[in-house]
Amino acid sequence: MKEIDSIKAINKVSFGQRLKAYKRSKLSFLLAVLVLLSAIITIGVLGYLIFYILIKGVPNLSPDLFSLTYTSENVSMVPAIINTLMMTVLALLIAVPLGIFSAIYMVEYAKKGNKLVGAISVTTETLAGIPSIVYGLFGMLFFVTYLHWKYSILAGAFTLSIMILPSIMRTTQEALLSVPDSYREGSYGLGAGKLRTVFRIVLPSAIPGILAGVILAIGRIVGETAALIFTAGTVPDIAKNLMSSGRTLAVHMYVLSGEGLHTDQAYATAVVLLVVVIIINGLSTLIAKKFTKA
Repeated sequence: MKEIDSIKAINKVSFGQRLKAYKRSKLSFLLAVLVLLSAIITIGVLGYLIFYILIKGVPNLSPDLFSLTYTSENVSMVPAIINTLMMTVLALLIAVPLGIFSAIYMVEYAKKGNKLVGAISVTTETLAGIPSIVYGLFGMLFFVTYLHWKYSILAGAFTLSIMILPSIMRTTQEALLSVPDSYREGSYGLGAGKLRTVFRIVLPSAIPGILAGVILAIGRIVGETAALIFTAGTVPDIAKNLMSSGRTLAVHMYVLSGEGLHTDQAYATAVVLLVVVIIINGLSTLIAKKFTKA
């Protein structure tokens, strides 16, 4: 209780008061100033980007852009929005269970110092740093060409699931490691088995951290273009099934800006894409808060 009260007291202290305290040490003062400048620059760049997109895109929003069918005249983004939702749901259905269960094995079941866990960790770190264009080329060679899936929603979703799998695994692993061992020991002391402890005690406690990884994965799916151009294609219509080609919202914006004939509509698409990302992040944050309260 004393530690909690001291943390609360520290949080109540203003940044200015902390800065005065940091002046006693030159190094601490320098680090505090650098942190403050980094925060200001980050918020400023983000605010500028959002403001620029809204200024350029909002005036160009029109009812034609929200027509159900795409034509060369209205360049509707509705088919792209529907394809984006399909792609996101399918990629998450593939990657989230694999990522979570892999992390559970590495943290809860594998022995410490296991060579397999070390190899998996190195592999995930390597995969996380590979450019998306490489994933796109792999998806085109394997899913599109070798498996004969052609340009399709399914090929794009599998490619994206491989892309987001490392981040989901790492965030889930860190979330599970952050759960205190006393939770596990208490569960074992009450007679619960390993499986029951993991799924009834450890996993619910780690859900906020897991959802953070899922949110990052959703953001990468929604904003991805390079990997999808080579796997899902750029057909502007609503995909009839999983084996049909279709462009997502980010690809739609890329194609419009690349053609140079519909630059204003591309800015309008960027506004809608920004709104979609904000809504998804907001909903995910609310879900995470509900699990935290529970």
